[in-house]
Amino acid sequence: MALRTPGGTQTLTWRQYSEQVREVAAGLAALGVRPGDTVALMMANRIDFYPLEVGAQHIGATSFSVYNTSSAEQLAYILGNAGARVVICEPGYVERIIASGVELDHIVCVDDAPAGTLSVAELIAGGAADFDFDTTWRAVRPEDTATLIYTSGTTGNPKGVETTHANLLFEAYTVAGVLDFRFGDRITSFMPSAHIADRLTALYMQEVFGTQVTVVADPRQIGPALADVRPTIWGAVPRVWEKLKAAIEFVVASEPDESRRQGMQWALSVAAARSGYQLAGQPVPAEVAADWAKADELVLSKLRAKLGFDQLRWAMSGAAPIPPETLGFFAGLGIPIAEIWGMSELTCICSVSHPADAKLGTVGKLLPGMEARLAADGELLVRGPLVMKGYRDEPAKTAEAVDADGWLHTGDVVTIADEGFLRVVDRKKELIINASGKNMSPTNIENTIKAATPLIGVMAAIGDGRAYNTALVVLDAESAGPYAAQRNLSDASAAALSIDPVTVKQIATGIAAGNAKLSAVEQVKRFRILPTFWEAGGDEVTLTMKLSAP
Repeated sequence: MALRTPGGTQTLTWRQYSEQVREVAAGLAALGVRPGDTVALMMANRIDFYPLEVGAQHIGATSFSVYNTSSAEQLAYILGNAGARVVICEPGYVERIIASGVELDHIVCVDDAPAGTLSVAELIAGGAADFDFDTTWRAVRPEDTATLIYTSGTTGNPKGVETTHANLLFEAYTVAGVLDFRFGDRITSFMPSAHIADRLTALYMQEVFGTQVTVVADPRQIGPALADVRPTIWGAVPRVWEKLKAAIEFVVASEPDESRRQGMQWALSVAAARSGYQLAGQPVPAEVAADWAKADELVLSKLRAKLGFDQLRWAMSGAAPIPPETLGFFAGLGIPIAEIWGMSELTCICSVSHPADAKLGTVGKLLPGMEARLAADGELLVRGPLVMKGYRDEPAKTAEAVDADGWLHTGDVVTIADEGFLRVVDRKKELIINASGKNMSPTNIENTIKAATPLIGVMAAIGDGRAYNTALVVLDAESAGPYAAQRNLSDASAAALSIDPVTVKQIATGIAAGNAKLSAVEQVKRFRILPTFWEAGGDEVTLTMKLSAP
């Protein structure tokens, strides 16, 4: 089985997949789509996406996805910059696409086709019976642009990263050489397909290695989906790992049976002891290893099975820094996570080590074939086959990002250990320099404090040019309901919880716990809980929950 939904409600075999790709390619060719033309897709995570996307690839089109949250104004810029000729979408997005004012040759709709659009069935029916599929796809060149990834666009219009077929194939084979992808590996697709992380791990890796993808339309249902899929490989952004950690801790704390609760708490304490040595890079003492083996047999193995991670070979975290405590927590449970580093301009992943070889708190080693050096200010410069072709129709910005010698200026301040392991300090433009001239990483401050309290969804450390650090705290939207129910609160709104004395005290306690792990100059002296939730993809945070620039 190539594609499925949770529970196997919908499935697509490899043979059906192949047949549909050929039909879509013929249909698009009949519409006049030629090599180099751009086809945009706008839809939720669903099985239909794959043959439509891959069919466009096979006629040499540049196929890419736009975020479903995009406004008409944003669509006007992105579709216009991309030069999109055809948009394939769900019916609910047609009105917004038309409102963008972009001139398109065709809009093709999955499900129902509103007036003025084509259905997928009509697209396929229009394909020529004698369409030469094999000759067409064999004419696609390595240097052709395979896809466009539009950066989050925290300020101004987003830039369209042009990624070639050569970029993607180099990425696929070098990452697989480190992490070991296998035919039939099970993985989920639950992030937006407009994000390079989902496109790489679900779409492109499936095309190259034959993984089985379970598409999860609602990312909030990823927990039940994992228990259904029992993935063999899996990855997520830090916030998802943090939520899983909080959910596990909540389940343990809420266990009504006193004996079972004590047993689970003992197992977690043993897991924490084991991961403490791993975080410090020290060998685990024999007595701790023996305790962990017992805890694993009695509790931890059952917990992994309940989560759906009992057949997991490896996991990874990326798109933003993850608190070392979160990595340590899962390593203690027997779920080792490899933290990766990369960016859209580098095709996705540029640095990773297998969890068995990784050092917690680092983002692994640079992929084979890539070069790196540090600028005088600590910024990481990277060169090699993963560097993008350029920004779509932005030659000046491309030249600013990639110098004449081919070095991509990443904007990340990084340290490199003797063994070659990379440790990301922070984004160069986001470093805090206080009134005394002390340089600090806001990401380190925020992650250290967030690791101490799962109630915090987003945090913004503020201290540039100031005598001390302060912070804006936003409560986690998904945790608010269960938290309010646990305390029998009738109002779970951000406005109510932000002034609730118990909630404020819990946040203060968490910040104090985080401060204890920070140097005196890094500590947050004052904070304010905002009376609102920040939703991914909104004005305040990107879809990967990174703070948007002001």
